[in-house]
Amino acid sequence: MLEGLLIGLQTALSFQNLIMVIAGCLIGTFIGMLPGLGPMSIIAIMIPVAISMGDPSAALILLAGVYYGAIFGGSTSSILLNAPGVAGTVASSFDGYPMARKGQAGKALTIAAIASFAGGTLGAVLLMIFAPALSSVALLFHSAEYFALMVVGLSAIAAFAGTGQVAKALLMTLVGLIMATVGEGALFNMPRFTMGIMDLQSGFGFITLAMAMFALPEALFLVLKKKEMSGDGGKIENLRITRKEGKAIAPVIGRQSLQGFFIGVLPGAGATIASFLGYAVERNLATKEEQAEFGKGSIKGLAAPETANNAACTGSFVPLLTLGIPGSGTTAILLGALIALNVTPGPRLMIDEPQVFWAVIMSMFIGNLVLLVLNLPLIPYIAKVLSIPRNYLIPFILFFTLMGAYIGQNNATELLILVGFGVCATALKFADYPLAPLLIGFILGRMMEDNFARSMQLYDGMSFIIDRPMTLALLVIAALLVVLPSYRARRAAARARGVSEGD
Repeated sequence: MLEGLLIGLQTALSFQNLIMVIAGCLIGTFIGMLPGLGPMSIIAIMIPVAISMGDPSAALILLAGVYYGAIFGGSTSSILLNAPGVAGTVASSFDGYPMARKGQAGKALTIAAIASFAGGTLGAVLLMIFAPALSSVALLFHSAEYFALMVVGLSAIAAFAGTGQVAKALLMTLVGLIMATVGEGALFNMPRFTMGIMDLQSGFGFITLAMAMFALPEALFLVLKKKEMSGDGGKIENLRITRKEGKAIAPVIGRQSLQGFFIGVLPGAGATIASFLGYAVERNLATKEEQAEFGKGSIKGLAAPETANNAACTGSFVPLLTLGIPGSGTTAILLGALIALNVTPGPRLMIDEPQVFWAVIMSMFIGNLVLLVLNLPLIPYIAKVLSIPRNYLIPFILFFTLMGAYIGQNNATELLILVGFGVCATALKFADYPLAPLLIGFILGRMMEDNFARSMQLYDGMSFIIDRPMTLALLVIAALLVVLPSYRARRAAARARGVSEGD
């Protein structure tokens, strides 16, 4: 390993590769800030540029820099505009945007930058140490385990509900699961619930739905509530994190770096699921007073998803480099770039192409440092987006929302879907329904259905639950996540009654 690290460091610190790291981070951060233009789109566009270099190390360093740079920068639009730049930063808007509305945009961006840096750096350390061993663990997860993992994700849905909103959250989750069934099914290659509209053949676009649930209702709220048009959102203060706040988020960053990385290692899980699970876990671990802050501007609620998604982004390189298995759409494009450069990812990559393997890992340390150095000084200027008068900011939000939805699927039908769902989401928001569970149900629903269908075909029925101990263990964990919160609530109510009777 020491020899590999020295080779990687020497390769990554060459002038050409340092330029590639900086260029990748800059491009990724800028693209991540723009709603709808995720890392997948820009990496696909940049593949011809990368291939023309001829050097596999430089090409992969550039593309990897774009990938984690986009995840790093995607939190900016989530925090400032409630318009998630990439799918992995949706959960960052749950507490980041309320902080910005309370005049703490600078502090929110600082927390996001530090958490992203820590998650990415710790993820790179874990990648360096555990990559070969974890590749064999990833192979143990089959369709049955992925189905059970999605169920665990859905069982934590109560974490996204406010006090007394669990029933509403479950209803929204069911709506999300129903929406995930639109389009071609996993078992039969036939369109479902498309109403004869060809553009719905592949289902609803995630970016369109995310914009409809968060960005569009926000713009409509600003229009409908005119008294908020001259709010204090533009005040930029409290850029620094106090020692007390640092102590509060330190354990969160440590836990979510580990959890996010290990979720990223699993092919198909990715940064989006890692961020949602990270948020849910930290909310469940928080005290009752801290739980009340989640969704209203909790620093833990912002640090958790930001750490988890960056650590997962790094973890996704484990199956890509050691097994040649893409863990997400973005890493699938990276796999295609590697093959085009005549590099075969897999168990022998560390032996046959050590300079590629270790250079990518070492470039991640350099890249995360570059991202931190680039982003921290710019925070006061980025945060000034909120000082734009609301009558100018609303068209700005609407423009990027519509542009993001159109670019995501490249057809005009997405704009109609966006407006339709946006109006419905605004009405639900007025009725105090949580919108995050709907989006989570939609994301997990399709993956859960695909893996369930494959498991049913492989095992000729539901026997996979009993035949695979890991699947059964995950389903038991999911059941406990459902039962324990209600049990704790009943116990607390019983204690309260006991105290009142004693008085």
